[in-house]
Amino acid sequence: MTHPVVSAMSTEQVAAAERPGFWADWIHKLFHGLDSDLYGDTEFDGRMATVRAGDIVLTRLEANRHRVMRSASLVRQSEVGYLKIVAPWVGCAGVEQKGREAWVTPDQWSIYDTTDSYAVANPVRVEHLIVMVPKDRLVERGLALDPLMARRLGGSGGVARIALETMRNAYRELPGMSETAARGVGDAITQLVHLSMLDLAGIGTAVTQREALRERIKQHVGERLGDPALSVDSIALALNCSRRQLYNAFAEEPDGVAGYILRRRLEGCRRCFDDRAQAHRSITDIAFAFGFSNMAHFSRVFRAHLGLPPSDYRRGAAA
Repeated sequence: MTHPVVSAMSTEQVAAAERPGFWADWIHKLFHGLDSDLYGDTEFDGRMATVRAGDIVLTRLEANRHRVMRSASLVRQSEVGYLKIVAPWVGCAGVEQKGREAWVTPDQWSIYDTTDSYAVANPVRVEHLIVMVPKDRLVERGLALDPLMARRLGGSGGVARIALETMRNAYRELPGMSETAARGVGDAITQLVHLSMLDLAGIGTAVTQREALRERIKQHVGERLGDPALSVDSIALALNCSRRQLYNAFAEEPDGVAGYILRRRLEGCRRCFDDRAQAHRSITDIAFAFGFSNMAHFSRVFRAHLGLPPSDYRRGAAA
């Protein structure tokens, strides 16, 4: 099982006199061309650790006071467009863009567009979660983004709070996840950020809350496919909601919660059968790894969904 790559940097790697320059160079490299300054300070220490959830980039940043800025000229030099989220654990951040300035403290977050000029002030020592979502992932959903940049989210709860908790939990758990699960988490983060943007734009409804719960359920399922005890009841207990809420959240899904779990497990098994790197593993090993505990049941549902018994499907994939 492969895991998301974690990269880390600390100014402890270099002499004290070189730290400001080292930090500035690293910020410029990691965030695709970004200027920074230290409010004139000559002493500095900081560290960053980054992990990916598919195409979503999550970074924990701890540092003395500093500012970052992207000018119009730096925007033109950047090849990748991201929407970037800053969510403080400790300290505060001031996000300036589109003629607005939003200050956020712990349990709040703000989002800004890296394809336009911006500035982020960190006037005290901070610990931040920085999340980068490819801009085109939200542009394709048809939402007008400009009015939503440099605004404050999360402080009043709702879907923006769920999004924040999901991003924080994702950063903590991603190093132990498979790449497949990590991509699913990245999709969940994107969906929750989108729902938060809808809510901020005044489009949020009960439907939005139901969609948010559905994404939390899907994330929970994706992280626990190998657990034979995964069920509607265990999900309701873990997410602190009722069975009725679960069923309502999945009302638009053709097979409901249980059907979704089964489909995800079968898809995972099928991908392993298609993967030549998994050829040394037995069918039983793969089925058990995805939460099946009865091989007769597994063979029956696999054939019902894919038209062939597992052994025949695997032989065909190998051929």
